[in-house]
Amino acid sequence: MKDYKEITDFVHQLYGTPDFVPLSVPRFVGNEKKYLEDCIDSTFVSSVGAYVDRFEKDIAQYTGATRAVVCVNGTNALHMAMMLVGVERGDEVLTQSLTFIATCNAIAYIGAYPVFIDVDLQTLGLSPDAMKAWLEKNAEVKDGACYNRRTGRRVKACVPMHTFGHPVRIEEISALCEEWHIELVEDAAESIGSRYKGRHTGTFGKVGALSFNGNKTITTGGGGMILFQDEELGARAKHLTTQAKVPHRWEFRHDAIGYNYRMPNINAALGCAQLENLDKMIQSKREVATAYERFFAGRSGITFFHEAKDCYSNYWLNAVLLPSREERDAFLTYTNDHGVMTRPVWELMTDLPMFENFEKDGQEHSRWLADRIVNLPSSARV
Repeated sequence: MKDYKEITDFVHQLYGTPDFVPLSVPRFVGNEKKYLEDCIDSTFVSSVGAYVDRFEKDIAQYTGATRAVVCVNGTNALHMAMMLVGVERGDEVLTQSLTFIATCNAIAYIGAYPVFIDVDLQTLGLSPDAMKAWLEKNAEVKDGACYNRRTGRRVKACVPMHTFGHPVRIEEISALCEEWHIELVEDAAESIGSRYKGRHTGTFGKVGALSFNGNKTITTGGGGMILFQDEELGARAKHLTTQAKVPHRWEFRHDAIGYNYRMPNINAALGCAQLENLDKMIQSKREVATAYERFFAGRSGITFFHEAKDCYSNYWLNAVLLPSREERDAFLTYTNDHGVMTRPVWELMTDLPMFENFEKDGQEHSRWLADRIVNLPSSARV
């Protein structure tokens, strides 16, 4: 399919914007202004307030988590999540190279070592088959912990990422983690509202992380959330993310090295309003995905990526696969030159200078996908 004019015309028609169609923009169609005004009137616009408490409770209820704790952003949430499950300097963490850099930055903040495992073609996320093969070849369990036989380092955690909102085969990954004594931390930054076999992403492991960046399905401007199945661990997270301050009416006493990862009340107010319309946003985004899928059906040369079996995706970003890197680049050039914002997937982490020398498997699927993926405009139409 060499002539891309038909595609750009379709996208302009889909969104009703003749000049420019952005990739993913926030929608404010509910109580955003009302809650922001209420927050300002209360003067509690910083790190404590009623909207912070409400947002945590609402997200926990929506996702089915036992507890949720707000953070400044998704990267902070991932950093704290790994620390809470015991990842330490010198440990290894299994993850994927087809991901946004925040996944690996959070690992690096701790001083741990990422080990890059290939992804599934059907989910774009960490492959349990590739993970099993790597573990059987390279790992062993000693004294209740998993170790890399070659490096001698402890393999403490596994961090799969639900790419573009599409759930990974998380049950199989969870089973492998249990078998090999590895902690599961879900990077669900892109998958608010997505479910695997009816269960919300981010709730299969001991800890999960969400993001509410400005381009996400719902936004707090900037923000994140940590999801827990253990109330005590959630309470520990709340303590550490608020500078580990011991509660007192006037004294400033701290009992651990804490972090200023507190989401301001004014951001949480925005989040509360956005969450009220989350299902409407996802319904709209899924309708956009259906329109794309129907448009590309039967057209040779471009394949629309759709959700896998047992998955319910929020379709945060729609994706198509081009036949080759050259075709991908031609598609990107034409669409962006004609008022339709498209982008390739992120550079593989194994290609970046900070991470290129870390351990990895063959990365066959990751490389194939990185050469072909293009994201299409995916904003909700509400």
